[in-house]
Amino acid sequence: MKRVKRFGVYQTSKVVAITLFVASLLLMILFSLIFRFLPGNKILGYGFGGGLFFFLLPILYGVMGFIITAITCLIYNFISEWTGGIEVEFENRDEESVDEESEVGESEDEERSNK
Repeated sequence: MKRVKRFGVYQTSKVVAITLFVASLLLMILFSLIFRFLPGNKILGYGFGGGLFFFLLPILYGVMGFIITAITCLIYNFISEWTGGIEVEFENRDEESVDEESEVGESEDEERSNK
């Protein structure tokens, strides 16, 4: 078992913020397309902040995600000094075993397609 002793606050927060921004931007684009075709919908018009809302929300998610993740990392780093951190188990795999498994998977796929 290995232990996560500490998290890099800035790097972890940056990754989470960018992930939240991209995910929420994609969702807002999807929702804006759905709402565009709903009858009587005013969300993309002048009601509900207009279309600006759909572009500001991902930025807000990214900023808040950065702040909350930074605080959480700082708390974890502080607590892990007493508790020892989270235990994680990794599996060591060599390239030969990975190649053998992929060959087995390919042969099984070929057998299924031949049926």
